[in-house]
Amino acid sequence: MKDLARLRTAIKESVELALNQQIQMEMISSSKYLAMAGWCDRNGLDHCAGFFYKQSNEERHHAMKLFHYLCDQGATAYSPEVPAVAQEFDSLKSLFEGALEQEVSVTDSINRIIGICRRESDYATEELLKWYVKEQMEEEYIARRCLELIDQIPSDQIYYLDKKLASVTYDGNVFDE
Repeated sequence: MKDLARLRTAIKESVELALNQQIQMEMISSSKYLAMAGWCDRNGLDHCAGFFYKQSNEERHHAMKLFHYLCDQGATAYSPEVPAVAQEFDSLKSLFEGALEQEVSVTDSINRIIGICRRESDYATEELLKWYVKEQMEEEYIARRCLELIDQIPSDQIYYLDKKLASVTYDGNVFDE
């Protein structure tokens, strides 16, 4: 029966497992960003709260893109279990350090899945993951840039810092040149 189910999809078990793990990782990221948004809201950092609410929605979108891909390919997508995440942070800087750490781990995970795809000759999934590679470049850049701004803007200018951090974007897409 298991072999018959495998015939309904070209996706190998190892890729299916890795994509389901990635779905969980994206949903955990969404939950972490939502907690960060709540902390910002509680501490009067309205612009940063908006930034993290948007990040939370983006991470959920990333998970759903993989979820739909697995379903469309005849594989099995699992609704992930999301463990409790931290709700309190020491400072705005520690919050963005956590965001950068999360994004680097997501990048590592995407790269690992691409390695699995290459080993399994799964070129369709590898093609899908190219979008995630570009997305991770942007996500890491924004988190690093925010940390640079936190180090440069004096802490007594918190309103300006809050406003400035929320406006950081990535416009250096090296793939479109």
